[in-house]
Amino acid sequence: MSAQEPGNARNSLEAAGSAESVQEAADSPDPTVAEHVRRYLATDGASGYREGGMTNLVLTHQGRKTHKLYRTGLFYGEDDGRYVLVASGSTITHTHPQWYLNLTANPEVHLQIRAARFAAHARTVDGQERERLWALMAGLAPVYRSYEAQSRRTIPVVVLERVRAGARPERIRRT
Repeated sequence: MSAQEPGNARNSLEAAGSAESVQEAADSPDPTVAEHVRRYLATDGASGYREGGMTNLVLTHQGRKTHKLYRTGLFYGEDDGRYVLVASGSTITHTHPQWYLNLTANPEVHLQIRAARFAAHARTVDGQERERLWALMAGLAPVYRSYEAQSRRTIPVVVLERVRAGARPERIRRT
């Protein structure tokens, strides 16, 4: 494999901010999400940044088993310079979405918010921090409250913190 192929664990997220690798990342299997992401990327968020009544970003993450790059569009909120996601899934499910499971294994990700592309580190929050951020996100997207009421699981809340320029993110796991 060449260094630009998405299945190559050595290149994966190091190059995810480049146009070539963003095009090589696999889209969501949900056709409406895939179409949203393609529109967002093609217009640098001019179409798709504000959708579903919420601000949206594009998350590029590495598969925990395949080590391939995947991308999805997600609602997000902001908290003190950090980006907040809710791992609810697009429908009510009793399992965590694949993107979330991938973040738990490989927390180094790339984001696109409008035209800005950058690396970030993901972490799941708990305790009082989770409660505070859950309230923030449920206030922005009240649908999360109905998801919570109908799900048998605790829906994770994820914080994405921008990786400072010049900082070396964790290396991508190799098989």
